[in-house]
Amino acid sequence: MSRCFVGICVLTMLIGCAQTGLVTPLMTDADPAPGLRVRQVAPEYAGTGVYHALYLPTDWRPGKSYPVIVEYTGNHSPKHGSTGEVKDANLGYGLTGGEGAIWVTMPYIQHGGLTNAIRWWGDRQATIDYCKINLPRVLEDFGGDPDNVVIVGFSRGAIACSYIGLADDEIASFWRGMLTHDHFDGQREWGYPQDGRDCALARLSRLNGRPVLVAGTGNGFIKQHEDLADFMFLPVPVGEIFEIPEGGVVDLHTDLWMHRDSVYRGRARAWLGGLFR
Repeated sequence: MSRCFVGICVLTMLIGCAQTGLVTPLMTDADPAPGLRVRQVAPEYAGTGVYHALYLPTDWRPGKSYPVIVEYTGNHSPKHGSTGEVKDANLGYGLTGGEGAIWVTMPYIQHGGLTNAIRWWGDRQATIDYCKINLPRVLEDFGGDPDNVVIVGFSRGAIACSYIGLADDEIASFWRGMLTHDHFDGQREWGYPQDGRDCALARLSRLNGRPVLVAGTGNGFIKQHEDLADFMFLPVPVGEIFEIPEGGVVDLHTDLWMHRDSVYRGRARAWLGGLFR
């Protein structure tokens, strides 16, 4: 096959991506490999419906080290086009376009430990413990760089970045930075334990000045507490990026906004690139 032909094929593919945007890879039950998104079941949950999703970037090679993006999903909410399922997360893929970083979508564990929770937290402590146990496994097995791990989330997942990811000193120590979109821990009380602002601020104090990109809406109160972290605020006018409804984007509240090229995606990616070392 000639280099000229290959170049034309690559150019055609890039033009198509520019016109239609990114498409998140479907999760499969295949073995991990570059460019694939696969289901993984932890040994402790063998025989259950509990799983996380692992994506290895297209440039992944054994023996090399890669930054890691850990994502938590939003709630099941059909009116927003959100299933709440691990397999349907999108934010981490939009951040990288599938290159340069390992992407892991962690589950919330339902009470009883038989399935993932698609609304709110299920068994919060089991959810926290799952990340504590399985993130180090992913780092060891696939060359994840423990000094370059970022936690990200949309909606429920944006709250989870703190409610789960800063729940104690051990799990908080994993993160080099945090990216949230639409909502933030402490913005309002939702009716679950420790959702009050004082509790949220105590969790956020565990950031110890680390970088946080606060995107979208539902997070205004944090501007009164900018001493807790190195905050960057990014309003995202989703209605300027998509003509809603458009394809899978049925509402302004969506984790798909980084799948379409925009100045806002550019800023988010620049923030991430400046974070990794």
